[in-house]
Amino acid sequence: MPLSEHEQRLLEEMERNLYHNDADFVAKVGGRRGRPAYRSIVLGILVIVVGIAALLTGVLTQLAIVGIVGFVLMFVGVMVAIAPSRSVGEPPAGQPTSKARASHGAGQAGFMDRLNERWDKRQDGEH
Repeated sequence: MPLSEHEQRLLEEMERNLYHNDADFVAKVGGRRGRPAYRSIVLGILVIVVGIAALLTGVLTQLAIVGIVGFVLMFVGVMVAIAPSRSVGEPPAGQPTSKARASHGAGQAGFMDRLNERWDKRQDGEH
C-alpha cells in the first residue's frame, strides 16, 4: 500500500529533522564505517593460530589444561579480530556532541515536541 502525499511529506520532514538534529546518531547508525583496524585483524589471526597450536598440543599430549588454554586463545583471537576500531564512534577532539548542540538550541521546540503537538491536534480534531 503506497503512502499518501501527506504521509510522504511527513516522512521526508522527519528524515530531514533527524539528519539535522541528531547527526551523532546518524553517524553511528549510517552506512559510513571507519577504516578497518588491520592491526587488530592481523593480531587476532596470529592469536587464533597460536590457540590452534596450543589446542592441538593439548590433544596430542593429553593435557586438558593446555587444550583449554588453546581454546581460550582462539576465542580471544576472534574477539580481537572482530572488535571495531576505537575511533569509529568517538567524535573528533573539539567537536561538540549532540547534547552540547541541543543545549545551544534549547529555546527552539524540538522535533518530537512538534510531532506530539501535531498528534494532539489530530486527536482533538477527531473527537
